Amino acid sequence: MPDPISEDLREELDCLSLLESFHGLKELDRQVFVALADSEDPLTVKEIGDVVDRERSTAYRAVQRLLEAGYIQKEQVNYEEGGYYHVYRVDETEAVADEMQRMLNDWYAKMGQLIDEFREEYADQETTATHPEQ
Repeated sequence: MPDPISEDLREELDCLSLLESFHGLKELDRQVFVALADSEDPLTVKEIGDVVDRERSTAYRAVQRLLEAGYIQKEQVNYEEGGYYHVYRVDETEAVADEMQRMLNDWYAKMGQLIDEFREEYADQETTATHPEQ
């Protein structure tokens, strides 16, 4: 079950907490994101695994979660003699921030609508409870 909003408001959060708040990403995902953000060049999954001190397969799963969330991009690098490999880099900061802002606005609008529905649904019951018919 996700943490309640009231708990989030009491906690000391930093900007990387957004990774967890918006997409439920894990601590390893955060470490991979930081490794990619700190790197001057795109990294392979093996290089990412080395930086975060995890097996390649574990690093790959974190990379996949970050890709699905839209925080990083995958690029194909072709060998001259044929074949290819993939490298990863952090997506454009503005694009990521804009997407998080859009999601927050959508969430806010949806919560506002649900609060209105709550008022309408339970206002009638409150009136009935305080003024029962005789």
